[in-house]
Amino acid sequence: MGGVVQCRNVKLPKLIEGRLLRRYKRFLADVELRDGSVVTAHCPNPGSMKSMKEAGSEVWLSPANNPKRKLAYSWELIRSEGSLTLVHTGRANAIAQEALESGVVRELLGFTALRAEVPYGKSRLDFCLDFRAGPCFVEVKNVTMFDGPGRAAFPDSVTARGTKHLRELMTMVNAGQRAVLLFCCSRAGTKGIRPADEIDPAYGEALREAVAAGVEVLAYACDVSLDEVVMRTRVPVMLAP
Repeated sequence: MGGVVQCRNVKLPKLIEGRLLRRYKRFLADVELRDGSVVTAHCPNPGSMKSMKEAGSEVWLSPANNPKRKLAYSWELIRSEGSLTLVHTGRANAIAQEALESGVVRELLGFTALRAEVPYGKSRLDFCLDFRAGPCFVEVKNVTMFDGPGRAAFPDSVTARGTKHLRELMTMVNAGQRAVLLFCCSRAGTKGIRPADEIDPAYGEALREAVAAGVEVLAYACDVSLDEVVMRTRVPVMLAP
């Protein structure tokens, strides 16, 4: 099973400001920088990015460290519906790991080791926490979609993979193990989230089944700035359809 991982730095690299022109082909975004030049950035977010792709929005890019990379920038943040929001979904696990190791997620205090990318069945789960009472498996989901002031919803597109992970967490619980779904709410000001049944009803149904089966579902809101994204406060998950 995966190796022990040290706490990662979740501070963002020095960012470059611009205005979004368009997001297209899922992983590409054209951005006008402050000097008037236009660049094509990598969009590290496979979802629909509903509520986060309006042309003219303020966005922030990070320069690539690898000079051989085809695209010189990655899209990190957007100001969406008045709130800074993390676009780069690949950072959610580092944010969650820092929160777990620093004791922010109080429901998961007391583990003796943390392992990442742990194989289970035919897939991998984000973390395995070793407790004296046994292992606890944790799957992290990044939440960004605006659902009204102070609210967010997940997912922003159909996610068969997300539903599969819920089924695997239920299988773990049925086998007597502890399993947790941790929503990383990376839209500043989030005070609660819900399953987006109108987008993926199968996911919403599976989420409710998972809770009924004993899977622990936690949601934590993040403080988002141009310097860092830090998980801070538990917020409610509203399951009623």
